[in-house]
Amino acid sequence: MIITPEPATTLSRQAPVIRCLPLPAFDDRDLDAVRAAFAAAVPCALGQAWRAVAEPGFAPGHVRTGWRNDSLLLFAELTDRDIFNTATGINQRMWELGDTFEVFLRPAGQTAYVEFHVTPNNQRLQLRIPNTKALRRARATNVFDEFLLAGDLFHSMTWVQPENQKWFVYVAIPTKAVCSQATLHAGSRWNFSFSRYDHTRSGGEPVVSSTSPHIVADFHRQQEWGELIFSAS
Repeated sequence: MIITPEPATTLSRQAPVIRCLPLPAFDDRDLDAVRAAFAAAVPCALGQAWRAVAEPGFAPGHVRTGWRNDSLLLFAELTDRDIFNTATGINQRMWELGDTFEVFLRPAGQTAYVEFHVTPNNQRLQLRIPNTKALRRARATNVFDEFLLAGDLFHSMTWVQPENQKWFVYVAIPTKAVCSQATLHAGSRWNFSFSRYDHTRSGGEPVVSSTSPHIVADFHRQQEWGELIFSAS
C-alpha cells in the first residue's frame, strides 16, 4: 500500500509497454504447466528506479502477462531469502505482515483503479480506489477500509520453494473485477504496475521494488505506470 539485486540495475526510467498475448488453457495447479504456458511472454522486471543503485538486500523478480476468456493472467517469479507472511485471512494489511506481491490496474479512460495483493501463503487483499483525492484522504488517517472489496474477485495460486529462495504467484483477474465491462478484447489498453514488499523476520524495513520507473518510492504514482496492450496474437 503506502511506500515509505546483489547490486543490480535499478530500472529503466521509461515506463514499460507490454504486448499481452492470449494464452492456451493449462492446469493452474501445476507450477510446471503454468511456467510453460507463460514461457513466450516477455518478463517485466522489478527494480528500484528511485535509487541510483539498488539497495543491499534487493532481490530480483519478474512478472509475465497473458490473457484468456476475459481475464488478465499473471505469473510472477520472486527471489526471496526469507519467504513468509503471517496473514490469516482476506483483506488484512498484507504489506505489513510479510512478503507481498502487489498488482495495480486501471483501464484506459477510467479514473478508479484496483490494487490486489497476494502473499506466499495465498492470502489476498482487494482494494478499489476511486480517485487520487480519496487516496490522499485515506493516507492522512492510514485507514483504507472504505476501499476494501469483499468476495473472491480474482483467483490466485502460490508455490513456495525456500530451498531455492524463490516463490511464485499465478493470478487470474476477471475484467469485471477491474472495470464495468464484462469482456476483454484485443486492442484493450490498461495501465499497470506490479510491485512487492520483501520482508525478513530479523526485522528492519522491507525492501520494496516495482516494475514502474517511480522517481520516489510510491507505488500509487500512476503517471509512471506501464501500459498493457491486449493483443490477438
